[in-house]
Amino acid sequence: MSVTVSQTQTAAQSVSTPHSTRSLATRPVWLVGVLATLAGAVVTEAFALVARAAGVPMDVAGPGQAEAAEIQVGGFAGGVLFWSIAGIVLAVALARWAERPARTFTVITVVLTALSLVGPALAAHTATSTQIVLAVSHVVAAAVIIPALALRLSHRRG
Repeated sequence: MSVTVSQTQTAAQSVSTPHSTRSLATRPVWLVGVLATLAGAVVTEAFALVARAAGVPMDVAGPGQAEAAEIQVGGFAGGVLFWSIAGIVLAVALARWAERPARTFTVITVVLTALSLVGPALAAHTATSTQIVLAVSHVVAAAVIIPALALRLSHRRG
């Protein structure tokens, strides 16, 4: 029985690489993005629910609004789902056209996450504790979604 070098390398990779990493590397970029987004939405909503339970008011006023309105349960998850669409489109485009898609995706999304912190900081008629929860929720969502997509993008299969 003969074993080729490529079979040996494949076997070594499957032993040394955790299953979840191998699974991410073989899935389409858009699917990894959707799965990461769903996970990010769940984790972010759970974070917001813990903040609510701790007594943080979830009343926020947008730009130009005279009074704050309550962020409904599910609002954090909905925000993650909505804004992640752009991130998934970006990841798919970078996978196709960028020379270093993982690095480019990570740099762009970390910068965008940092910029997203301006919104909570400027939220008028909003308690400081709420502003902090909003800002941290942006970081929580990014911490779940960005690494998963960057990991997938580090494998050059489209």
